[in-house]
Amino acid sequence: TTIKKLAQRIREIREDKDLTQSDIAKILNVSQVAYSFYEIGKRQIPIDLLIKLAKYYNTSTDYLLELTDERKPYAKSLKEKIK
Repeated sequence: TTIKKLAQRIREIREDKDLTQSDIAKILNVSQVAYSFYEIGKRQIPIDLLIKLAKYYNTSTDYLLELTDERKPYAKSLKEKIK
């Protein structure tokens, strides 16, 4: 399922960066237990936290959701560049 794929992907990227669940939980402002539930697919990660993770890891939400295997984030839109 999508939740299981996301759980696997966020665990892999965290481990690739040599970070602990506690490290990421602090960044997301959630408990380590809550974050661990996201990683095991027991709880669906809220969209705002998914976006925060993508920005932190400098990737796209599509990568985290396994819709692409391209880790590189998408180019910013012209609208974003103006801000």
